Amino acid sequence: MNETPSARERIGGHIVADALLGQGVDTVFGVPGESYLAVLDGLYRHRDRLRFVACRQEGGAAYMADAYAKLTGRTGVVMVTRGPGATNASVGVHAAFQDSVPMVVLVGQVGTDFVDREAFQEIDYRRMFGPMAKWVAQIDRVERIPEYVARAFQTATSGRMGPVVLALPEDVLSARASVADAAPHSPVRASPGMAQIERLREMLAGAGRPLVLLGGSGWTRQACEDLRVFAERNRLPVACAFRCQDLYDNRLPNYVGDVGIGVNPKLAARVREADLLLAIGPRLGEMTTSGYTLLEAPRPHQRLVHVHAGIEELGRVYQADLMIAGGMPEIAAALRGLAVDPQAWKGSVEEARAQYEAWQQEPPIYSGATKAPALNLWQVVQALRRLLPPDAILTNGAGNFATWANRFWPYAGLRTLLSTTAGSMGYGVPAAAAAAITEPHRTVVCFAGDGDFLMTGQELATAAQYEAGLVVIVFDNGMYGTIRMHQEREYPGRVFGTQLTNPDFAKLGEAYGGFGARVRTTDEFEPAMRAALAHARTQHRPAVVALEVDPQAITPNATLDALRG
Repeated sequence: MNETPSARERIGGHIVADALLGQGVDTVFGVPGESYLAVLDGLYRHRDRLRFVACRQEGGAAYMADAYAKLTGRTGVVMVTRGPGATNASVGVHAAFQDSVPMVVLVGQVGTDFVDREAFQEIDYRRMFGPMAKWVAQIDRVERIPEYVARAFQTATSGRMGPVVLALPEDVLSARASVADAAPHSPVRASPGMAQIERLREMLAGAGRPLVLLGGSGWTRQACEDLRVFAERNRLPVACAFRCQDLYDNRLPNYVGDVGIGVNPKLAARVREADLLLAIGPRLGEMTTSGYTLLEAPRPHQRLVHVHAGIEELGRVYQADLMIAGGMPEIAAALRGLAVDPQAWKGSVEEARAQYEAWQQEPPIYSGATKAPALNLWQVVQALRRLLPPDAILTNGAGNFATWANRFWPYAGLRTLLSTTAGSMGYGVPAAAAAAITEPHRTVVCFAGDGDFLMTGQELATAAQYEAGLVVIVFDNGMYGTIRMHQEREYPGRVFGTQLTNPDFAKLGEAYGGFGARVRTTDEFEPAMRAALAHARTQHRPAVVALEVDPQAITPNATLDALRG
């Protein structure tokens, strides 16, 4: 029989802090604000067990909470003040929603006695966050704080995971109440039924060109291992959805590439020509389906098995032949023992793997160029393959620069990639800071574009403050590269609004008490990277390696001149 917790009189801010601890929280990311001083005082009481990471901007704090959740499998918690703090944080809330990442966002709010007067920094958070959160609520009674906080964590972690927003009125946080703490939350996930697994087995046994596509959130190491056993036993080619490459060890023979931006044309053809697509985890959104062209909506010509944690996602765009609502550990465990005769697709894995390995070779802008750029970015990644341990964590934001990591880096398994499918610039640096703070024993490297870096580069100060050794590789080509690429394709030669004038990124790294190096040629990169890694590991400070990238190297397969032509 469970013991009923006893009621204790406390102010609301202390009740919030106690509730976070009771829900298993050990780290909160945030920017302090006067609207929740009482919560900060409550956290002070638990400073030996619950760490508050003070960030430099709320968007960076929300990105850090997102990265923390992806890295640990736990709920990311971010705390921001009202008005400007909440609006800054919304970029990370949107990213978490699109990636189905469990997050609890605590936002300061004007007192209940001022509400609906457009008081200082007042916002209706239900209307603001409604489309990008699973649940948005305001706690108007101090005695209900434990109930609301427990529900927030329960909602964020159950079914299709995602962010929850709780607004905390200032007068509620200072009010007193005698109230008991709630019990810890217990995430709820659906499990596939035996009839569904048998139907899947029948469909697989009748296939001739099957393909597995992994994606989404909620994966564990055991789930990834179970899925590997299933794929190898049935000799199935395995691809990963956009920015989910770490769900399957890229070094294994069954891995055949990622289905996202810049997809290998031969892999795209394989998706189109599959007679059975096992989509386990992904939402099958725009990026993973190449603008909804790899699969026709609403009824794909491929036989489709779609497994997703959120029942509302099944049938939303694609009417699959078999739809299974289930968590990733549950479906992977059910598939581990499933086996059919793979004779019908004999040689499929070997062929797909050979196409993937060919896609990994030096791209045309270097291998076929009459005048190659002085800095070969493919060689940069090859050097990283020599220098970094297999369990290194790579992070990136949004931009063409990310292609070099997404396409050419071999992710060794779960939680070696921190990125966002929302295409949100500025994610990489805060994610790297969160990773280095959370797992200081691991090597953390961020890929950042010059425009991307300066959106959240101030979080290097957070990394320095918390002794987080990380390395940021900045791709400096003096422009918003992705937009310039589209601009040259759609309006050749009419360059407008995409040029950038940048600081000296190497000196900026030094200014944060870290290391900085500028690289102009291929030969200069490896020594600079060795020095940066050594500094990050021994000094526990961030390092910046700035690459002078030829603007012509806009993608691995095309130059600006080629696009313009």
